[in-house]
Amino acid sequence: MRVRSFDEYWVRGKQEINKVCERLLGLRCFELSDQQFLKRLQAGKATNSVELAAVYIRERIAATKTPLFASWGVHQGIRDVMSSRFSGVAREIIERADRCCAYQFDLLGHKDLWFGSPVDWHLEPLSRVRAPLHHWTRVPYLDHHVVGDKKIIWELNRHQFIVTLGQAYRLTSDERYAETFVKLISSWMDANLPKRGINWVSSLELAFRIISWLWALHLFVESTALTTPFVVRMLKYLVAQGHHVETYLSYYFSPNTHLTGEALGLFYLGSTLPELCDAKRWRAVGLKILLQQIQVQVKEDGVHFEQASYYHRYTTDFYLHFYIMARAQGVSLPDLVEQKLKLLLDHLMWIGRPDGSSPYIGDDDGGVLLSLGVRPRNDFRDTLALGATLFKNPRWKYLAGRDQPELLWLLGSEGVATYDDLESMSPAELAKQFSDGGYFVMRSGWSDRSSHLLIDCGPHGTMNCGHAHADALSFEYSASGVTWVVDPGTYTYTGDVQLRDYFRSTRAHNTLTVDDLSQSTSGGPFSWSTIGTSQAKAFIETSRWLCFRGQHEGYRRLTDPVTHTRTSALGKSEPDKHPLSSCLILHDRLDARKAHRYASYLHFSPACHVTSRVDGAYASTDAGQELLIVTAVSDDRGIALTTQTRKENSWVSPCYGFRVEAPVLVTTWKAIGTCTCVTMLMPHVIVETQTILRVVEEIEETTDLLHIPKVIVRMLEGALQHHLRKRRSTGSWTTVK
Repeated sequence: MRVRSFDEYWVRGKQEINKVCERLLGLRCFELSDQQFLKRLQAGKATNSVELAAVYIRERIAATKTPLFASWGVHQGIRDVMSSRFSGVAREIIERADRCCAYQFDLLGHKDLWFGSPVDWHLEPLSRVRAPLHHWTRVPYLDHHVVGDKKIIWELNRHQFIVTLGQAYRLTSDERYAETFVKLISSWMDANLPKRGINWVSSLELAFRIISWLWALHLFVESTALTTPFVVRMLKYLVAQGHHVETYLSYYFSPNTHLTGEALGLFYLGSTLPELCDAKRWRAVGLKILLQQIQVQVKEDGVHFEQASYYHRYTTDFYLHFYIMARAQGVSLPDLVEQKLKLLLDHLMWIGRPDGSSPYIGDDDGGVLLSLGVRPRNDFRDTLALGATLFKNPRWKYLAGRDQPELLWLLGSEGVATYDDLESMSPAELAKQFSDGGYFVMRSGWSDRSSHLLIDCGPHGTMNCGHAHADALSFEYSASGVTWVVDPGTYTYTGDVQLRDYFRSTRAHNTLTVDDLSQSTSGGPFSWSTIGTSQAKAFIETSRWLCFRGQHEGYRRLTDPVTHTRTSALGKSEPDKHPLSSCLILHDRLDARKAHRYASYLHFSPACHVTSRVDGAYASTDAGQELLIVTAVSDDRGIALTTQTRKENSWVSPCYGFRVEAPVLVTTWKAIGTCTCVTMLMPHVIVETQTILRVVEEIEETTDLLHIPKVIVRMLEGALQHHLRKRRSTGSWTTVK
């Protein structure tokens, strides 16, 4: 049991006292009166009336020559560049804004969600459940029977769609977008009195909403739809939300991206509205937390400590925005901030797939800090482009690509010009180990057709490991322009208990199960009752191979303990130049004494068609790319294996809330004592007799690295010979689509 410090008791105690005072005494449970709001303004800032104060703040925003973000101050320039260079993105932004005007919202992985007219801000539209309007401490937000999937409600109430409305307004000067903004936010304030309901439960969600409101206030600042009474009321609610976030900072509740996101919200609020009496303190609190937490949450190798790629991206964006705002205000930051940011960005570069998308290792919640473009949620290249521009890094630009319209909204036309002038240079290295985070990356090159292998073999997570999956020794594999083997993602947090457990389980990842059990055992939607530890054993580069060996002990808890060791070898040749030398070889060793059932899982992209056979499978795409998979298993007693492909009850979730059926190849066998399994994945292969001999020779040459028994090599040779005979007799494989 973790020992709590005096400071933790003190902070938690103060928060509990505040909760009691709110519930029993109504402390800060009502909208601020005009007099209360005036008292929260600094003297001399037009404090004679709330109307004058609102006009003063609005005029100051409109007149600012050096705003925190370029699009907050530049008007015609943004429109001109978007229409001339990013016209397609501009059209999509306007289309999305038009749908917002019709109250149709795309949230997370859901399209065209309807919350009613007027919008019901407490409705979960899929289950049609409406969260109760109790005091926020009395809302059971994890109970899907009472609130549905809270993520959907919270995503709507982050109000990031009002930034899209603001962008459309800047692009068109159409007052309809401003009128919709005013109507929706007025409706929200009517329906969400301070401290009441699910939209006051999470301080992080309030912080995201604060950031959205501040962006919208700047984007709409010149609109005639923004009446003075509306601006006054909006400012009052910004103050109320700022106080709530400060009072209930997640110092000990969720000291991860919750805490840094809340700190960023306070830094935003304090930096953007200096007229408020609390602004200086909020900015200082946000600054202090962000500086402290970058040391705690970012490991020495640059991996975020929650061991989840999506939350790594969140953290990178948080600190990039923090860096931009601090620089704009002349705030001197320690060198450590830039150093850690560069490490965070380097990790994003390495885990990025050849097609530009990024994998979902661990949880993804489907959200973003800000949605300034129209890219898929698993495309992190806008973050890399922003980092490349700020730190003049040609390698990140190479991965990010040419056109990144988000830069325009954050850094203006000057930022886009800086990015254009920056040289693009592919990294020289082909392998990278993130030893602290436990990620190991291998690639045959840096083109969009290169082979790419990402292996997970590190800590399960941090604290209660809330965003971890039971995925030790799992991997993702891309080759020949196709992402073949993928991590299926997350799909849900609290919307469906069984699906939450499935997507976190070992069988939902590209690794092995023993006796149909997971390596780690779920203890709830964000906790674990048992945790399997993993350890890297070797990471070696030769003239022809990139090799990794790792081990986990998740099954040591069994009555007859089992240790799983996996060795992976990726050929260094490009797939289109030397297909056989670019193959991936997996060697799994299971050390046990008694009999066990084993199952090896390979989850394929939904774009793949997979046909299984006795000793492997054949995968293909509609575009004609091919992948041959051959498998051999032995415990020196000739134990047979069974291989099957299925789509039913097998899914990939490209974004939170959305899932699609996808092929999974399952190889099962039973063995007594120690056994081994070797799997080869060969892209773009047409196997002939001579090439079979070459493959066998290459495997034998790697024996010292892979420790593959000779009997397995002979079995693989037989599998390849079988493939050749099948090719000759039928001309091609028949795949089930």
